[in-house]
This record gives sequence, structure tokens and C-alpha cells, in this order.
Amino acid sequence: MKSSPSLLLKNVQHPDGRIGDLSISSGRVGHFGAGQDAENVINCTGLLVLPAAVDMHVHMRGWRQSAKEDWASGSKSALAGGVTVVVDQPNTLPPLTTPALFSARVCEAKTYSLCNFAINSSVTPDTALFAMWKAGAMAFGEIFCAPSSYSEAIGTKELTASLGCIAELGALATVHAESVNAGPDTNLISHDALRSPEREILAIHAIRRSNTSGCRLHFCHMSTARAIDAAAGTIEVTPHHLFLSREQFMPDETKVKVNPPLRSERERKELWTRWKQIDVIASDHAPHTAAEKGLTFPEAPSGVPGVETMVPLLLAEVLNRRITLPDLILKTSQAPARLLGLPPAGFVPGDRGDFALYPKIAVRIDPDRLHSRCGWTPFEGHMALFPSVVIRDGMVAYRDGEFFRYEPTWFAGNGYVPP
Repeated sequence: MKSSPSLLLKNVQHPDGRIGDLSISSGRVGHFGAGQDAENVINCTGLLVLPAAVDMHVHMRGWRQSAKEDWASGSKSALAGGVTVVVDQPNTLPPLTTPALFSARVCEAKTYSLCNFAINSSVTPDTALFAMWKAGAMAFGEIFCAPSSYSEAIGTKELTASLGCIAELGALATVHAESVNAGPDTNLISHDALRSPEREILAIHAIRRSNTSGCRLHFCHMSTARAIDAAAGTIEVTPHHLFLSREQFMPDETKVKVNPPLRSERERKELWTRWKQIDVIASDHAPHTAAEKGLTFPEAPSGVPGVETMVPLLLAEVLNRRITLPDLILKTSQAPARLLGLPPAGFVPGDRGDFALYPKIAVRIDPDRLHSRCGWTPFEGHMALFPSVVIRDGMVAYRDGEFFRYEPTWFAGNGYVPP
């Protein structure tokens, strides 16, 4: 006799318009269609039911930076935004340059994270890339081609050699394409000028020239339409470059100092015209404390929080008919999973049973209702749709402000060799 599913989502509206019941057993989708009995049933009438997001670009901080964020607070922020898998970047303190440090990071995430996760490897002249691949790195980078907060730039010769090694492994290289002019960095206008769109394009061309091995490239946080046009590889764009421009803030507003910088309103609007060319939306969640962001502009670190607001902001644009729901699912869930080699979340039998259930009501973003330890957001006042229920591995991980912790899954990269 066939056993009942552990969870049944009733009256789910599929993105193609069909309505049916979705069964989940042992963390995997069993069937979409006619209903059946289950241990737990959630009525999804009137809700948007989306495959949960994969945010392939987050900085979960922790260790020496726990005042900004740690795995517990950052993963709560992810779940409350409909994200069940995050990919942590390696520019931690200390950076992930050795298998021992990498393993310690995995252990920390397993102990405290409420969502599933993967972790990337640093790429520096001293990093043993083959050893990091065996340790379980999901991908390599982000590789910094210009200095940023807690990261030094890699030289051209080292970049070519590193991309050669990564290509030999069959792995993915994620790159931060910037170059920086000399000069005073005193406000949002000068920050944009020092790390200008033209300098971003120069960096893209330099990376392409350095990639003599044909390594798979993923360009992180492209900030202009021209950058997207220049890139050769998969394209990632952040919500802060889609929704924010420097003209929306006072010139000395340090909270929105970020790399690449916020661009002009004209360039922000132009970025939307490349929506179909964008492969992945990722948050580049990079929280800092309000005190750090309260320093003078030259001293304030770059980066903004965003994992909790990423999908909710885009869903508001779905309601406004600016983008389609299938496009949103593709760019926040299906494409990053495919790019990283993760099992997809979705409606097909065997898919990962990760879903987020959203009321069809937009609200204004209130920083006091968010979960990042940093306690602020650059999107305050923007309209967004937040999930009421989030399901991870077929189990309710978040419901109406309450979190439920189950041991997270670590998604190791394809080169992982268990000790």
C-alpha cells in the first residue's frame, strides 16, 4: 500500500494557470494534480505558490564579523524572504583560503543555519584550488578584480592561472568585474565616478582576455546595461541596482555605499531593458552595522543587506505586470540551481520540496520587521510581498513570523571527496 505524503499543498495555482494539489514526501515532490490524504495539509487558496529561491551570492559574515550577521540571523532573513538555499562567499575574516578554514565554515553553517547552503572558495595567489575543490567548494569566487570590503584584487597573471585551474576542474568561476580610478571617495557621486560604468566594462574585457582556458564565467552584480552587453558568460544582477539609484539619496548617504556603486537613475532604468538577458537575480547580501555605516563616507564599508527583500521586491513587480511570474521563478530559483548543479525546486515529481507561499498583498518594507542582525535596509518604504509560509525539504521552516529549525543540507560542489 502506497504511503501518504508527509505534506499536501491544496489548491495550488501552478505558474501555467492549472490548479491542483501538490504532494511532498521525504523532501521531494511526489505529484501535482488530484489530491490525497497527508499528515499535514496547507490550503493555498488565494496564495502565490513559488518554488523557493536560491540566492547564489550572500555574505553571511559570522566569525569576527558576527556583530553584522551570523548564520542564525542571516538564514532567518533568507527564509523570511522565500530563500531556502544560500551560497556563501569566501571573503570572510579570515578568508576561506585553506581546506581547514573551509571545513570550519561548513561546520559553523551546519550548526547554526536554518536554511540549506553551499560555500564558495577564495581565489588568491596562495589558495590551493584543487584542495578547495576536494574540500567541497561549490564554485570559485567571487574573484575580485578590484579591491572591495575585506577583499584584495587579484593580478592579471594570477587571474589567468587561476581560471586555467578552475577550467581544468570543470568548475564555475564567479567574478567581481571592477577597476578603480584614483581619487577622493567622498560621496555617492565620486564613488560612482571612481568605479564608473566605463571601468566596469574595462574590467569585463580584461577578464575575458585573461580567460585563455575557456573557463565557465559568471559575472556577479552587473550594474549597467552596457556591462551586460559586454559580458560573455552568465549574468547576475542585484535588486539594489534594479531598484535604487544614487539620485534617490543624499550624496553623503553611506548606507547605500556599495560596490559596484549605485548608478544614475537613467542607468537604473536602462538596466531594466536588459531583463531578458539577465540569467540570475542574487542579493549580494552584505550587511554592516548601522555604526559602521555611520562613519564618514571614505571610512564606511561597502555593502547592503538584501536576502530577505530580493524576491518580495520582484513579486511586487509581478503584481504591477512589469515582469512575469515564470521569469521571476526562472531567475531566482531554476537558473541558479541549474548553474550550480543543485536539484531544482519545482512542481515536477522528484523536484526539491522547497516552496514559499505568498499572500497577494503588497506592503511597505519596514526594517523593524526584517530579520538581519544589522537592523536596517536600503529598501525602506518600497512595496513588497513577503511569504507567510516557507517550506524547506518538505517541512514548514517558517510560518507567520515563527521559525522551525531542522538540520540544514550542505550542498558540496562536484569535486567533494569525503574525508
